Amino acid sequence: MARKRKGRNISGWVVLNKPAGVSSTSVVGKVRWAFDARKAGHAGTLDPTATGVLAVALGEATKTVPYVTDALKAYRFVVRLGQSTQTDDVEGALVATSDLRPSDDVIKQSLSQFLGDIKQVPPTYSAVKVEGERAYARARDGEDFDLAARPLWVEELTLVDRPDPDHVILHMVCGKGGYVRSIARDLGEALGCYGHVKTLHRVWSGPFTDHDALSFEDLDRLSRDELSQSHLRPLEEGLTFLPRMVCNAAEAVRLRNGNPGSVSGSTLEYGDECWAACDNHAVAVGRYRAGLLQPTRVFNTPQQKSRADAADA
Repeated sequence: MARKRKGRNISGWVVLNKPAGVSSTSVVGKVRWAFDARKAGHAGTLDPTATGVLAVALGEATKTVPYVTDALKAYRFVVRLGQSTQTDDVEGALVATSDLRPSDDVIKQSLSQFLGDIKQVPPTYSAVKVEGERAYARARDGEDFDLAARPLWVEELTLVDRPDPDHVILHMVCGKGGYVRSIARDLGEALGCYGHVKTLHRVWSGPFTDHDALSFEDLDRLSRDELSQSHLRPLEEGLTFLPRMVCNAAEAVRLRNGNPGSVSGSTLEYGDECWAACDNHAVAVGRYRAGLLQPTRVFNTPQQKSRADAADA
């Protein structure tokens, strides 16, 4: 007999302001423990040294993780000029230095080459896989290898402040898969003075911002009921960037069973991806085909199951 999975059948999003020195995996574990949730996952890794928004999905909300992961994200970070490190941040050993300190105008001009569709080589110390093994593991073993450049969309990259000649504060908005450490490294190389990330804070990720994010202290201070009532956000927030359609209770039952269901709402093209709601609760994500939604993901929270049972009765 299979062992029953421990924890509550709870679904929704929890937005954490991750502190420095904690891994993203540890944050997920802490959130899962605090909410006593059966299932949890995050939408976009932050390095242990980084701080800021880490969105954690519980239960059925984990099915919406890809849509938050694919959304734009904003970062505020400090680049230390004149130094290059093994890891492209403060954790790595110093490998090169320069006395050159470019002017603000030169830095602003250099930032333009990192806008739009660019190719970016991940840091050597990263979680990218090389022949089935993490790059950071190979790097720690002293192996010499090259990582392939990856496409990245950078929507904004601006100079926010220059507190002193050695440091610049930058703001960046980018798409999925961006490495801020690579931006700092490549900017330093373009300026001819080297550079690495000193501090990094994720300001927002998709629909989630750091303004109302929970702290680690909140997870210890508040009870599970207080957390669930005040800080568990609807799973629908993970679908913000998809078109929303509506359906009635009978069609919701069909959709949850994996069958096409009638939907109405936005004007969509045949084959567009969208999601359907019944009584303002997400029912399914799928492809729109001439008035019908062909589901690819369905949501079955306890509340939805109760409504489905009522519709069948």
